[in-house]
Amino acid sequence: MTQKSQSVKQFSTSGFLKSLKRYIKDNLGILCALIAMILILYIHPTTHNTFLTKNNIFNVLRQSTPNLLLACGMTMVIILGGIDLSVGSIIAMSGCLGAGAVVWGGMPEIVGILVAIFSGLAFGLCNGFIIAITKIPPFIVTLASMNVAKGIAYVFSGGKPIRCMTEPWKFLGAGYVRFSESFQIPVPVVTMFVIFLVSVLFLNRTRIGRHIYAVGGNDTAARFSGISTAKVKFVVYSFSGLMAGLAGITIASRLYSGTCTSGDGAEMDAIAAVVVGGTSMAGGSGRLGGTLIGVLIIGILNNGLNLLGINSDWQYIIKGLVILLAVYVDFLRSTKKK
Repeated sequence: MTQKSQSVKQFSTSGFLKSLKRYIKDNLGILCALIAMILILYIHPTTHNTFLTKNNIFNVLRQSTPNLLLACGMTMVIILGGIDLSVGSIIAMSGCLGAGAVVWGGMPEIVGILVAIFSGLAFGLCNGFIIAITKIPPFIVTLASMNVAKGIAYVFSGGKPIRCMTEPWKFLGAGYVRFSESFQIPVPVVTMFVIFLVSVLFLNRTRIGRHIYAVGGNDTAARFSGISTAKVKFVVYSFSGLMAGLAGITIASRLYSGTCTSGDGAEMDAIAAVVVGGTSMAGGSGRLGGTLIGVLIIGILNNGLNLLGINSDWQYIIKGLVILLAVYVDFLRSTKKK
């Protein structure tokens, strides 16, 4: 190995270690919370033999995939200073439209998958267009589109699940990527990390990613500095809709059906993951690295509560308290910065 290649390797290793240290420092609080949850569930007699098994770990990651997809888009929306309440209903709508295209329309599975994804993108485009060219608050726009998307799902399906049991349909949500006879990874987990990597590169390595932070920090200042704030809002909400469409078809594939209720409460889990991950609801700050930890916390919390046999009604209360605590911590952090 030449001296030049050795120095390049040392430089890259040093850069990685610096980034890792900065990441741990920036997310120390939620990392500690994540580790504490894992230790509690590992030590607890009820979950000791089941929680850290390979099957359960993959189960947590598989179930967390739709939330991560939504949270990637929601992180950018909240950094922008907005909110997107429509993503849960888009999940239901896209799943029903995709399954219906295959089962009732006789189309190939790949066409049904594309129908689902692009239906989510279409709603994102509509949300982004209205928010970009008007002064209607994003809360109102996405609240309206939430109801429209939910209505489409119910009208199209008649309120009944649309069953699709073909092997190509199952692959995206319930299939596996096989590396050997003894080692395989669920397809949703692969999707999860690919989308996360793409989102990180988009937010941190592109011009529009930098503009998202600028617009979220101060919309007026960003506009006077020459940034097209309308374009930024349009792109961000379009991306959020696209992620919701992809999450919808992933869930429909895993459940072998498109259902009207599959996305109920999904927007709340996504917002919870983003806020727990350290993104400020005031806009202008936040990182996808923190969102990833937030998604894992929500996923492990859901999984742990199920393993402990806690009633689903109580799970809503516990998750609500977690969100409230995260928002309060965000408030304290914002107050300290001032």
